[in-house]
Amino acid sequence: MLEWAQVPRVTWQDLRALLLLCLIPSLCCTKETSSVTKLQDQQVNQEDLIELLNLPRNTSNSAITVRYICSRPCRVHVDVVASSEFRTGVSVFKKRWTDETYSHQPRTRTVNLKFPSIMIYRNDYFLRNSVDVYYAEVRAWLVHSDTAYVKHIETILFAAAKTYGVLNTIPPLLRPYKDHQICLTWGFEQVRRQRENTMFVCPCESDAVKMLDFPFASSSEHNGVIRTFQNFRNRELELRRRTQLNNNAKFTFSVWIYLLNNCSHKECGIIHHVDHTKQYATPLLFLNNKGQIQVQMRLVPGTDTAFLTRFKVPFHRWLRMDIAGYGRKVTFTVLLGKELKGFAQEIYNLREDVIHDDTAGYVALGGTKFVRGITGFFGPVNYYRLRTLKSEEIDNPLVDEIYHQIDSYYQRCTNVQDIVRLYASVVGKENKLETQNTSHNYYLNLHLQYGRRPCCKTFPWKKKKEKYSHLFNLLQSIDWMPLDSSNDLLMRFGNLIYDSIIEKVSGGLDHIGAAVPSLMEASCSGYHKASYLLAVMYETGLQVPVDKVQGLLYSLVGAQGDDRLALLKLGYKHFQGIDSYPLDLDMSCSYYINIARKTPKDQKNKHEEQQAFAEDIKLTDDKMLKVQTREDDDFFLWLKQNAERGDPYAQHRLAQMHFWGQQGVSKNIKAALEWYKKGALENEHPIIMYDYAVILFKGEVIQKDIKLAFTLMKKAADKGKHEALNGLGWYYHHFQKDNVNAAKYWKRAYDMGNSEAAFNIALLYLNGKYPGEPGINETRAFEYISIASEGGHIEATIRLIEYIMMGSLKSIPKNPQAAIIRAKSVAEQNGHIGHVIRRALNAYLDRSLHKSVLNYILTAEAGVEVSQTNMAYLCEEHPEFATTYLSDACILRYYNLSVHQNDPPSIALLKLGDLYYYGGKNQPRDLSMSLRLYTQAALQGDSQGFYNLAQLVQEGISIPDHILQHLKIDRSLHPTSESLTIELYQRCQSHSSEESLSPCSFMLIYFHIHSAWHSVLCSSLIYGLGSLLLSVAVSSAFLRTRLAQDADPVSR
Repeated sequence: MLEWAQVPRVTWQDLRALLLLCLIPSLCCTKETSSVTKLQDQQVNQEDLIELLNLPRNTSNSAITVRYICSRPCRVHVDVVASSEFRTGVSVFKKRWTDETYSHQPRTRTVNLKFPSIMIYRNDYFLRNSVDVYYAEVRAWLVHSDTAYVKHIETILFAAAKTYGVLNTIPPLLRPYKDHQICLTWGFEQVRRQRENTMFVCPCESDAVKMLDFPFASSSEHNGVIRTFQNFRNRELELRRRTQLNNNAKFTFSVWIYLLNNCSHKECGIIHHVDHTKQYATPLLFLNNKGQIQVQMRLVPGTDTAFLTRFKVPFHRWLRMDIAGYGRKVTFTVLLGKELKGFAQEIYNLREDVIHDDTAGYVALGGTKFVRGITGFFGPVNYYRLRTLKSEEIDNPLVDEIYHQIDSYYQRCTNVQDIVRLYASVVGKENKLETQNTSHNYYLNLHLQYGRRPCCKTFPWKKKKEKYSHLFNLLQSIDWMPLDSSNDLLMRFGNLIYDSIIEKVSGGLDHIGAAVPSLMEASCSGYHKASYLLAVMYETGLQVPVDKVQGLLYSLVGAQGDDRLALLKLGYKHFQGIDSYPLDLDMSCSYYINIARKTPKDQKNKHEEQQAFAEDIKLTDDKMLKVQTREDDDFFLWLKQNAERGDPYAQHRLAQMHFWGQQGVSKNIKAALEWYKKGALENEHPIIMYDYAVILFKGEVIQKDIKLAFTLMKKAADKGKHEALNGLGWYYHHFQKDNVNAAKYWKRAYDMGNSEAAFNIALLYLNGKYPGEPGINETRAFEYISIASEGGHIEATIRLIEYIMMGSLKSIPKNPQAAIIRAKSVAEQNGHIGHVIRRALNAYLDRSLHKSVLNYILTAEAGVEVSQTNMAYLCEEHPEFATTYLSDACILRYYNLSVHQNDPPSIALLKLGDLYYYGGKNQPRDLSMSLRLYTQAALQGDSQGFYNLAQLVQEGISIPDHILQHLKIDRSLHPTSESLTIELYQRCQSHSSEESLSPCSFMLIYFHIHSAWHSVLCSSLIYGLGSLLLSVAVSSAFLRTRLAQDADPVSR
């Protein structure tokens, strides 16, 4: 600490200098500074003087005059300081000189002020970053130079005399362009002039993100909604985000959830962040199997810290979980219901700051491949990327009606399930008393038959009986004897109700509206085929008034219960953004990947009768309809007769039809195995040997026989079948644990084009077991996965979807649309979907049109293209269905949905084109839309598309140039409508598959005859003959007149 004697003395001149400094406008508050030019002469002592002359009004390169008087040798300083939005008090110009003559006479010196170009010129091709300056000041001062030189004494604070002047600043867009002394090209000059008056607008962006604004059904599966976040486009927000990465990180998540029960596993995901290294990052919220919440954060040193809440969350209630972080403090709050009643709050004080970088990796709601999701629903989810908010400051209410409907549904269903269980238990005990210990004693039998019946406990629901009267009627109508031993009583109860309703459909759909209460009880019992049927009925108006909220409710309930059609429908509606569903590719992908993952698992369940091979059969395709058969049809009997004679093709076809349930044949594993065995052992057909060997290897539907399977696989491989080479590789990998031989056979099969071998090689790379290449190599694995997926391999396609859905590889960006297209194709191959489509087709072939319509509409609403096309065809051929059962324009709706598929069928394009061409009650005439649809059909190679375009040209309708460019028709080569019409008919003829003359051929013949006749009529020969005949006729008439005149005098 300094002594008093050591403190420098403050002179009167120093106080005057400090007062002057206080009068200088602050450089920090530049926006409030008035733009005035003020010259202040401040003479610290009476002999020194400095002032600025000829000072410009604005910031510009100019010459100024400095007038000064020095009483002693001095140094004169001139500088310019400026302030912008991001920096203040920056020196942009400096000038200094020494004057040793001190004659006490005024002296002047000219100083050329030169500003940086970014301060006085506007942006152009060479000057890119003009600065918006808010304040600029010219300063001048002098200091005595005869004192010892110390750098800080040269500053304005120690000046003998000083002055300043404030300059007006010019906004960037009002500044002139700089003459760079460079000649621009004409093109650059034109672009510069067009953009001359373009004003830069800062991007309107907020750190508040609506991660979810629509209910999401979450089952306890490895899937959820994946969200990724990019850098802010706004520079200020991005600067704040980067500053907060490792220092005082701020974030707030607000998540609504509705839990149905505890996590059935160790932990279930609510929300979690996964970084690029596939590690959990900040934040993470998991639900454990005890109903507690696990909160986990990533800290600055790279370590993780986790906490387990002291409270358990309630079920069948809407909960809002708010988690907010600020530096080392994390607050976790749980609120209940729409009223946001406080339930619990915990505050965690951490030992280090939290790391939070949301641009690294992705944030998942629900499950991922690392963790299963919760069993329940997600409501609105808000995320504030740069702010820490209290719960009362968060704007995330639960306002939509659907959330109230979800709560009401499960509250009611809880009561329904309790009633069914209790009723079943009471009735079961009564049945047990009547049937146990069957006696052959004659007198005891008489007593049991005519004596007093055993007393049973009275039903304890007198108050509920009126409220659930329909349920009690159903309970009393059910035969409970076969249900007593059922493992899932509620599911079987709902199944019986649903089947009883569907059995009546063949007689008509009139009763299905009255069956809604029964379907509701079946849905509450957990049989979600009933839930999906209700969803379709409410959304399409099938015998009930249209109710979008109820339709959404039962769609969500069915999807949460893993109903395949409900999952498919929600994925499709979010993919297209139709029927009041928001367009959300991430949510759509979640639903599609859920059912896609179930597809190979469902296919392995060979004994399940509710599955069939998904076939794309149009009702307009007569050839495909003719080969559809049953066990008692002629085609099947003919095929069976050939198989019994030893025809390997017939044996293989019969085995496939029985094994997968194809072409209308019921699934019959036992019959399929007989034909596989017969073809493999007797005929030694390579494909049949391969199929039978795979069945023996897996042992899913027959006892394993590794030795016989290997023998058959080896024989098939020796006959050159690449499928068998892949099978040998599978044998060495699974049974011999020999990756060297496995890789050798898989490589041989891959070289022959086997997609399954490509996937097997990819698995070796993923597991780090490829011979000679130790370590995991995801890049090589992804290459083989892509090849296998292109070959139609389902499991490879699922792996590929996971990569492009999350963008987890650096070279593979996230592409949800591509992931959806692939997931949709796999999901629609699910056996449960195929079973419903097969039921619809069989009903059509059996002339049960009502049943066919119901099954087709169930799959059409789920986005299956073949069902949409067939449904439109049925409405077109049988319009009574559209007018009687459906409230919407059936034909237009389903053809329109069909043409918006990824690969629309040409028949739908042509039909919808006709609807727009003719117009009607539900849509106006639109020739441009009709032209576009016909063109799209023509580009697919459909001759009818070219024919329709030619007809439109003949009617005088002009085809736009851009359509001709798509068709690769040069307008200059076909300037007239006649030549263009002939070109279109010629293309129609070349694309026609008919062996005989097609309509296009007749039209070409007509045009050639018409052209020939026209050329004949217009030739010079015809003109000469006509003139000659006319002359002869005139001459004959003249001669006849003369002869008549000559004969008249003679007669007189």
